[in-house]
Amino acid sequence: MRRFGIALLTAVTLSGALSAAPAQAHDRQPPLGIDHCTVTACHFDVPPGTYDVRVTLGGEAASSTSIGGETRRSLLPETAVAAGERVTRSFTVNVRIPEGEPTGPHGTPGLDLTLGGSAPALSGIRVTPARHARQIILIGDSTVCDQPGDPYSGWGQQLPQYLRKGVSVANYADSGESTVTYLQNPQLWATVQPLIRPGDLVLVQLAHNDKTTDEATYRANLETLVAGIRDRGGEPVLVTPIVRRWFNADGTLNNNTALLVNGLGVDHPAVIRSVAAAEDVPLIDLTAKTKALVESLGVEGSKALYLYNEKRDNTHTSVHGATVYAGLVRDELLARHLVPEGRVRVG
Repeated sequence: MRRFGIALLTAVTLSGALSAAPAQAHDRQPPLGIDHCTVTACHFDVPPGTYDVRVTLGGEAASSTSIGGETRRSLLPETAVAAGERVTRSFTVNVRIPEGEPTGPHGTPGLDLTLGGSAPALSGIRVTPARHARQIILIGDSTVCDQPGDPYSGWGQQLPQYLRKGVSVANYADSGESTVTYLQNPQLWATVQPLIRPGDLVLVQLAHNDKTTDEATYRANLETLVAGIRDRGGEPVLVTPIVRRWFNADGTLNNNTALLVNGLGVDHPAVIRSVAAAEDVPLIDLTAKTKALVESLGVEGSKALYLYNEKRDNTHTSVHGATVYAGLVRDELLARHLVPEGRVRVG
């Protein structure tokens, strides 16, 4: 693995040796540091768990650095630093197996971070086991999940960059899943439910693939997920699905395709709103938020949110679109006081 140049290393205090011990044992080990990084990436041989990462950005020249990790997650937005200056940023990251979609490949063991931005400069890093971090667990479909390949991205893949140290995103959304399949597949709900801890937020957005699910079954499945989350002491949050970019001639999305009404006439967003009200569950109405945004951008302007230009795809989002939609989720988490202001990046 290629190391940082001598000029950069002189400004850094190297720290830590790697350990393959369980996450709890790292409390007795020195922090893991920049000696496990190259100029473009870092690898830390840690077991599954939740880790705090503190980075120092900047160098002799002006720089602009973003940090991603694991399966194409955005962990830190691009941060500009003036020449000769340093800034410190911190975030908390979930390390799991599989590292991306629950039914996908295991991925690379340990924690992998990538350096991006127009002029990346990492001058220090410290990785330690997180203490008392709150989890945001995501249950959803391909519009939410950690998509493995470019140009696809789910909004859950972009959500971590909006959160500060102390809150991690554990994205258990999976491509192609409906409420029916998510509950039936032992790699999904039966695996996720035991991981929910008291106080964890669990966001549920399942609708896009419930194309043949009748209303009674769809409602009952949402109620099952809500009850199961509460049984573990978690806090369920129901999320209506992002719209499909399917315009009417008048420039609106007022049609069943765009607004997720299936072939049986089941209005998924309406059912979700109804269950949220009946069960006293916080609701993030992402259908309404994304509808308003897409209509405001119009037929041409909204193409960049989706993969229309690349794939003629009006359902799945680009990295840009997923980032914008994750920002809408961030705003709703703040507005409903589900995450403290000090744990959220704004602006």
